[in-house]
This record gives sequence, structure tokens and C-alpha cells, in this order.
Amino acid sequence: MTSVAIGALDQLDPRLLEHRRELTGYCYRMLGSSFDAEDAVQETMVRAWRGIADFEGRSALRSWLYRIATNVCLDQLSGRKRRALPMDLSGSPWQPVEHSLASRRPGTAWVEPILDRQVLAEDGDPAEQAVARESIRLAFVAALQHLPPRQRAVLILREVLRWKAEEVAQLLDSTVASVNSALQRARATLAGIGGVPEPRPLDEDDRDLLARYVDAFERYDIDSLVRLLKRDATQHMPPFEMWLRGADDIATWMLGPGAGCRGSRVLAVRANGSPAVAQWRPTADGGYEPWGLHVLEFAGGRVAHISSFLNLDNELFRQLGLPQRPEAQPAGR
Repeated sequence: MTSVAIGALDQLDPRLLEHRRELTGYCYRMLGSSFDAEDAVQETMVRAWRGIADFEGRSALRSWLYRIATNVCLDQLSGRKRRALPMDLSGSPWQPVEHSLASRRPGTAWVEPILDRQVLAEDGDPAEQAVARESIRLAFVAALQHLPPRQRAVLILREVLRWKAEEVAQLLDSTVASVNSALQRARATLAGIGGVPEPRPLDEDDRDLLARYVDAFERYDIDSLVRLLKRDATQHMPPFEMWLRGADDIATWMLGPGAGCRGSRVLAVRANGSPAVAQWRPTADGGYEPWGLHVLEFAGGRVAHISSFLNLDNELFRQLGLPQRPEAQPAGR
């Protein structure tokens, strides 16, 4: 959508743009991609803008927008392979670690990250916010990609957004019986691959763990960083197919192929309902380049998993609204 179109839409009916953030969250869960979700919401807004004159209020504006967004997502998903995470594609860690960057896939193969602020309301009921955070966790978004598109829409609308079966049936031009059947099949599929996550707030111990992780990474003190990891911690790095298991292998990687990250500047953020670290890597000319977003999973007071999304195509930070330079951030120690 052009800036002119956005301005015209805002003048026509500002209520359309009020739903932009929640529609982005819905499209992200459907598509598993922040890039595709943004495109889908743009297309939704264009279609709504063009059709608002014919919208007679027979249904709520929000429901109408969700109908449009669902159709846009279903169109995008037609004929596509599902997005995944590296650990979903291979049952074994990458060996040897030194050759872990030997194979990569295009960005369209992977589930992508998204910042919490792009899809979650800044205020609201704390319990609802906790559920919303869990519904954008990487593991859950990756699990959703196993569902056929219409089942995916049903499960998100019913289980995440808490729509009634009658409302979903109307949106999909279906029947309540068909919606309930699709929901049962979707639940069964998710149960077979880990189920729906339970809300898990970030407590004070987790905040302290994140601060210590940021400090160790900035100093590139790998011994200290390893002490923060579970012994069986895992890490993967889209777009590379590799994944690692075990604190020792992660340390070997960081001191080997990953040694260029020494001296990086980092910033703690929130992504996919989890603590995350944005990283700018040093360059030969003394500057910094946007390098990666590391989404962390905590368990038992340790880091259990690291999803490192690398900015190799120079698009990830732009898409997430992260700065290209870390000048505004505190210097690494």
C-alpha cells in the first residue's frame, strides 16, 4: 500500500487502522512470517478501503476485516510448502560443528520472528496478554504450520482469539458442525507435536538471567555464557539448516564459526512472546552491522534454547523496525 493510500484510508475511516496490530498478529500466526503477515495486512487494508462504501454494517467491522484477512491468508497459502524451524527438519544435531554453515535454505523455508510490539497490545487484561504472548511463541507458530490452512484459521480464531463457533462458521461461510470438526482435527494434530503452550510469565529470575546473558554476550565471555545454558541446550540459526545440542557444542561454535561476533553490541528486546537479544556485529572499518535476533527460551533458571535469526539479506532488522546501527544503544563492555 502506498503512503497516499494509507493517508486516504485514514481519512476515510480511521477505525480500519485501529485493527492493524491485531490483524498483523493473526496473519503472522497463519503465515509464520513477519514479511508475509505485513503484506497480508496491507492487502487486507487495500481491499477494505476499496470495499468500505459497500459495507453496510451487516456484521461488525472487526469481523469483516478478519474475513478479508482470512481470505488473503488462504490465498497466500495456496500451494505453498509449510514453513519450519531447523530442528523440525532434522532429527540429529549438526556434526561436525565446524562445518555447520555448509547448507542453507531460502528465507521462505523458515518460520520467521516478530517483535512483541508489532502484534501485541501494550495494555489490556494481563491474563489475555499472557495467552497472546504464548500464541506467538516460535514453537507454537511452527506447530500451526503443520495444519491445513482452514484448520489453522479455525484453531486460531477459536482457541487464541476466543471466537464462538457460530462466528467462525459465518466468517468461513461454513457450518458450526464443520468448524467443530476442523477444530477437533487441529487439536489432535497439535497434541501429536507438543500441544498448545500454557501461559508462562517472565518472572524476576528470568529478567536477571536475561541481563546476565546480555552481559556475557557483550563481553564475549563464553565460559560465563555457557554457565547460563542447560547442559542439553539447543540452538539453531535460520537460514542455515544446522542446529546444535549441548552447551559444549554451542561454546565450540561460538569460539569457531561464530568468533566474528566478538565485540558485538546487543540490545534486550521482546520477540515471539519471549526474551530476545538484537545483535550488531563489528565490521572491518570499525563500525557495526545488524547481524541477528536471538530469541531465548528459559527453563529451570537456565537458557534452554536459542533461535538465532541472521540478518544475512539485510531485510530482517528493517522488517522488525530495529535500527541499522547501534549508536543509540549502550556500548558493549
